[in-house]
Amino acid sequence: MSTPEEALRVAHLDADAFYVSIELRRHPELRGLPVIVAGSSPRAVVTTASYEARRFGVGSAMPASRARRLCPQAVVLAPDFATYREVSKQVMGIVRAHVERVEVVGLDEAYLDLQGLFSPRAAMRRLVAEIKAATQLTCSVGIGPNKLVAKVASDAEKPAGFVVLDRRQACARFAAAPPALVPGIGPKTAARLSELGLTTLGALARAPEQLLAERFGANLGRELRRRARFEADGQVGAAHKVVSESRERTFDADISDASAMQAALAHMAQELCASLAARERRGRTIAIKVRLDDWTTVTRARTLAEPTCDAQLVSALALELLREYAPPRPVRLLGVRVAGLHSGDGAGGSGRARRAGGAPEPEDQLALPL
Repeated sequence: MSTPEEALRVAHLDADAFYVSIELRRHPELRGLPVIVAGSSPRAVVTTASYEARRFGVGSAMPASRARRLCPQAVVLAPDFATYREVSKQVMGIVRAHVERVEVVGLDEAYLDLQGLFSPRAAMRRLVAEIKAATQLTCSVGIGPNKLVAKVASDAEKPAGFVVLDRRQACARFAAAPPALVPGIGPKTAARLSELGLTTLGALARAPEQLLAERFGANLGRELRRRARFEADGQVGAAHKVVSESRERTFDADISDASAMQAALAHMAQELCASLAARERRGRTIAIKVRLDDWTTVTRARTLAEPTCDAQLVSALALELLREYAPPRPVRLLGVRVAGLHSGDGAGGSGRARRAGGAPEPEDQLALPL
């Protein structure tokens, strides 16, 4: 049964293997070969991989060293983000010429408001064809009644997919899929759902609300059930409040020297505060992130009485938190964050710490702006 045109309110457009596709424009001789875009440092991760490389199990964010082991015959290219940003600007310019309301969520993807278009399907096919003609890039498209359906639909038949679903069709099509298929349900939440026997979206959609509330709390339990039913309310282009900003660094080799850790953290704090000051943003909560060589990840935070973007204060508090934690093993990654941000004038650095918290932050955030 076809989906009524009036139900097609949102599209999600996603450029297929974006970085690799741009590289293949420059290196057409590599078409059809497994290609990986990744840095060359010991801790580099895969930025993206061609579909030929993905057949060997290579995926984005995988350590580049592991990707090379999985696919030793792959051609590895260094990323060129300046070019990727330029091509992204070109693609989004074409998108905006076709659709009035657009929410760009990355260099290679955007949500489009289709309301008011005479024929959403035809309009999106024309848009994809124009992008292909102008850039040689293919795009996958998902169309549905909300952003959640559109996003999952655009991933369903990559590359060059074009999937149109209403909410009920999405529920039926993805009922047997794992809950992690839905944006915002991460590995830890999926594992906790599995402990309850909820290993598919269909099972989660049918789960008693009381059961989910007891395990996850009333609000998160209700939201998990809604997402499994592909229910979402957010509008395309809705403003999202930035509540924190951070800097972090993964070291080429694990470090154990305290002075080296402190120097790296202080440098990141300086960079972070310069960025905050340029945007006239201040925050009250200063936090650090420490990832050990065994991948144990710990956060520590302290909240000030007044918001700040003062580099000296933020650096001093971050270093104090690091000394208090005293990493028991070599460190793989360090980061610093300022949270509780707001814009405008504030007490830029005179705040006095009033409480501390040491609980690790949850891995899973229902962060898709719906």
